[in-house]
Amino acid sequence: MEEKIIKQISLFAENKPGRLANIATNFRNAGINIRAFTIAEAGDFGIIRMVVDKPDLAHEVLHDAGFTVSETSVLGIEMEDVPGGLGKIADVLGGQSINIDYAYAFVTKTEKALLILRVNDIEGAIKVLNGAGVKLIDMADIQEI
Repeated sequence: MEEKIIKQISLFAENKPGRLANIATNFRNAGINIRAFTIAEAGDFGIIRMVVDKPDLAHEVLHDAGFTVSETSVLGIEMEDVPGGLGKIADVLGGQSINIDYAYAFVTKTEKALLILRVNDIEGAIKVLNGAGVKLIDMADIQEI
């Protein structure tokens, strides 16, 4: 079950010009590729959440650059890129009282959509999604995107 958990990097950063460029430059210099990310704005600060191909190195690079950074366990779900694709996932989880704390998604080269989810019960979510025939991806899949 542990192999289906993806490490997400989260960091707290000032909401000012150049901060995202600083992060991207540090990642470029370290050879880290961002696979998905989202920014939640909260006034003068923001929370940047991202899935990268080398999460342990990303954590180290950002920490060394002075950012407040943490790792969070999330799920990566491959779903059909069609109307109702997200609804299927939400129905499966909601039917088992598993809450989606937040989510972000993107379309892959294979014309599938990839959904990143943080849930309140990650092991329960893995069980019910597997039981429903939903394909979960792992860090090896993230590196190949």
